[in-house]
Amino acid sequence: MSEPRWLTEPEDRAWRGYRRMRALLDLQFTRDLARDSGLSEADYDVLSTLSETEGHRQQLNDLAAQILWSKSRLSHHITRMENRGLVAREDAPADRRGCFVVLTDAGLRAIVEAAPPHVESVRRHFIDLLTDDQIDTLAAIAQTVVTNLTEPDRPTP
Repeated sequence: MSEPRWLTEPEDRAWRGYRRMRALLDLQFTRDLARDSGLSEADYDVLSTLSETEGHRQQLNDLAAQILWSKSRLSHHITRMENRGLVAREDAPADRRGCFVVLTDAGLRAIVEAAPPHVESVRRHFIDLLTDDQIDTLAAIAQTVVTNLTEPDRPTP
């Protein structure tokens, strides 16, 4: 077995800083969402994704894949959201095993009301702290990592 390629001090600082930043941002955004709209981060992910689809509807399997959840996790969460009147399920005539998740009027109102304060939170705690060059660099970094993780045949550097 080959020797591990330990992180250098700058690499370790970047890695630990990223992990701490991610954790702190997730906590802040979760608190702000709950305070401002009563929605959880999971609710917001589902509602915002559905709000951007044609007809505010998507097959459950496709929605799970898009938000990177298991079908089981999404199905359980959709049940909780249905009980609150935010989404509904409809049969998918072409696929007897599948169903559509549909944004209700109440769900659409919830995301329309939640989006402005959420975007303000993202700006206040993240975007507005960065320069344009830092935002461009972060976008490039994110694209590199996402491409590597989503294209399994891509050779690693």
